[in-house]
Amino acid sequence: MFNPGPGEIAALLTALSWTATMMAFEAAGRRVGSLNVNFLRVVIASVFLAVFGYLQRGLWLPFDASPHNWIWLSVSGLIGLTLGDICLFRAFILVGARIAALVMAFVPVISALISWLFLGEILSRLDQTGMLLTTSGIIMVVTGKRADSDGTRRGYSLMGLLMALGGALGQAVGLVFSKYGMGAYDAFAANHIRLLAALAGFVLLFTLTGRWRKLAHATRHPSGMAYTTLGSFFGPFVGVSLSLYAVQHTQVGIAATIIALVPIFIIPPSMILKKEKIGLRDLVGAILAVGGSALLFI
Repeated sequence: MFNPGPGEIAALLTALSWTATMMAFEAAGRRVGSLNVNFLRVVIASVFLAVFGYLQRGLWLPFDASPHNWIWLSVSGLIGLTLGDICLFRAFILVGARIAALVMAFVPVISALISWLFLGEILSRLDQTGMLLTTSGIIMVVTGKRADSDGTRRGYSLMGLLMALGGALGQAVGLVFSKYGMGAYDAFAANHIRLLAALAGFVLLFTLTGRWRKLAHATRHPSGMAYTTLGSFFGPFVGVSLSLYAVQHTQVGIAATIIALVPIFIIPPSMILKKEKIGLRDLVGAILAVGGSALLFI
């Protein structure tokens, strides 16, 4: 009989937290725009981590990090949290959080391919089977039709799917640089560096594109700010903290497999809150994608 310990429970809570995060950021993006949500999310999460860092280590900012930490974690933040999340948050609006979460199941597949191409890691038969299952499950869902509120059935936006794939690519590459840059350094402080680098990237982007007035207008949208704050709390702060706790108290493969259940967990709130019609094809595809990810984590 499976008897979950604190690590397994933390992993389950992580998956639930990230499910809530995706739903909140989709709602926020539809109200104030995905770029504005991205910027505000990084600011709010940085504040949460600054307070946590002071309480945990007595440091508001990660001043004790080495140049190696700063360089590679900053690169990770720019790739994963700036470029990757620009794509992902746009996908939330174009295809919805449920489909975006499903496409994000490609992250372990992309990570495995990167390790194979650049690090010379061997892909076992089990790895290859997992990649095939994940790819098949995602294709099964995204090539189907979705029903609009008026009953019309249409395919998913190609641009939205490409944006979600771009988000998965950004996260996978960002994770590789993050692992290399973090080493034995404190994981929370490392995440803070990544967020600060992402914030710098967004400041440059908003300056070059002249979006500061739109950002200021977004901060005056009550429900948009409420959803953004909710997503920032459950995602970069609570979700990351729980995932680290899970890895500390159970095997990494077990924790990662449980956390990878997000594409399944997001189905009920999508049906209840957004009134999405979920068919057997959607359910089977999500199960295949998650099952493939689980094989890659074994």
